[in-house]
This record gives sequence, C-alpha cells and structure tokens, in this order.
Amino acid sequence: MLPESAKAWLMASRPKTLPAAIVPVWAGCLMAWDLERLFDAKLAIVTVLGALFIQIATNFFNDVIDARKGADTAARIGPKRVTVTGLLSPRAVYAGVLLMLLLASGCGLLLFQERGWAIVAIGIPSLYLSYGYTGGFFPLAYRGVGELFVILFFGLVAVMGTIFIQTSHWPMEGFVLGLQVGFLSAVLIAVNNYRDLEEDRVAHKMTLAVRLGRPVVRVMILAMTIAPSLLVLALDGPSLWFLISFPLALVFLLLEIKLLKPTGVSSVLLGLSALHLILFVFSQNLGMALTW
Repeated sequence: MLPESAKAWLMASRPKTLPAAIVPVWAGCLMAWDLERLFDAKLAIVTVLGALFIQIATNFFNDVIDARKGADTAARIGPKRVTVTGLLSPRAVYAGVLLMLLLASGCGLLLFQERGWAIVAIGIPSLYLSYGYTGGFFPLAYRGVGELFVILFFGLVAVMGTIFIQTSHWPMEGFVLGLQVGFLSAVLIAVNNYRDLEEDRVAHKMTLAVRLGRPVVRVMILAMTIAPSLLVLALDGPSLWFLISFPLALVFLLLEIKLLKPTGVSSVLLGLSALHLILFVFSQNLGMALTW
C-alpha cells in the first residue's frame, strides 16, 4: 500500500495519460530502426524520460490551474483532482512542476549535446506549453485547441523528434507516423473533454466539446480512432501491420459507439483509449519484427 502522499502524487501525474508521452518515442525508435537500422538505447531512454517529465509537469499545471479557475470542483464526475480536494496544496503542486521541468531540461541538455540546436527548437516550446496548455495569455485547453496541440506535440513533434534524435534525419514516413500517434493521443483529450462538458461550460473552459457539442465530438473521436489504421495503408501498404491494427481499431470503435452516450461517458473509456494507443504501436512493432 502506498502512503497517502504518494497516492496523491500518483493521482496528480494522471497515469492513464502517460502512454501519450511514452508511445511516440517507442514508435519513433521503431521507425528509425526500420528505415536506417539505427537505435541508440541511451538516447531513447533520455528521450522518453524527458517526454514523461514534460507530460507530468503538464498534468500538475492542469490540476492546480483548473482548480484556481473553477474548471475542477470537488463534485467533478471524473477522477479526483488533488488541488481542489486538498490532497496537495497549490504550493506543493507548483514545487512538483518545478522539479519535473528541471528534470526535463536536464534530459534536453543531454540531447542537445548529441543533436544540437534542433533540440532547443523542440524543447523550449514544449517546456512552455506544459504551462500554456492551461495557463498564460492563451491557454490552449480553454480555447478549444487542446486536441490540435496534442496532435502537433504528442504526435508530430514527439515522433519526428525521436526519429531525428536516433538518425539525424527527418524522413517523410515520420510525418505520417506522427499523425497516427497524434490522432490516438488526441482521443484521450477528446474523451476527457466529452466527459467534463457540463463542468467545463460552467467554468467557461471552451473546449471543442463545449463549443461544438457532444454529437460532433463523438464523430471526431470515432474518426481519430479509425484513421491511424487507414493511414497504415499510405505508409506501409496492405501490410501485416495493417492486418493487425485495423481489427483492433474496429474493436475500440465499437466500444466507443457503445460508451459515448449523449449524456456523457464513463472514465473507463479513457483507459481503453490509452490501451488502444499502446496496442497500435505494438502492432507496428509486431508487424515490423515479423517482416525484418
């Protein structure tokens, strides 16, 4: 059993969202090996740690800023938030943010020594947007562009950046793979916002779900669930990867059709969406391994 304080920090890190940090690095490393037979384990570990630290910092910022703005309340439907429930003080959460950003910066420095100024161009916006997602003069989550942010940074930037770190190149295949991973990562945000629509509307958090309504966002979630497997055809043709990933996508599509109700959705779908992201890249891994 974890001590209560450890449970609170684990809750604040939002474990169900962390695959969005790990999976792009995994996918990018697979692509780097498939294209150029290059893999540096040290660089891969530093990359995934840096991505995790930024993701956790983003989640900590989200917890404390949403509590301050009233977007999270003690009566929320989803998982408990540590600031609004008093499990951790705002000061403690901000201290956690600082630690995560320092650790992420340390990882960035190591990568900078290997790959130069491109790491700075990726790293500085990523560090800022861990705050800018919910804070600052244009908080992305409050302006309805959270899903776009995830596609760009947890898809395109994370996947293509990983491939660059491994190979020093920016292949076009990495762009397609970044879109695939980005879409499935954005499903996590879209499901979360679908669930929290009523609370977000009261707090004037203008997510896409608040702006467009649940019916439109439901279609968007379904589209982003199936699109990555269809894009396998563009990237790899009717390959083993497609034959594995497409039936998986259909299973998760059917689950979403059942669970995305007009009145909301259970938090269980968030975990299922994270599982789909993991299984999609596992199917990439398996498909590539069986054809090498």
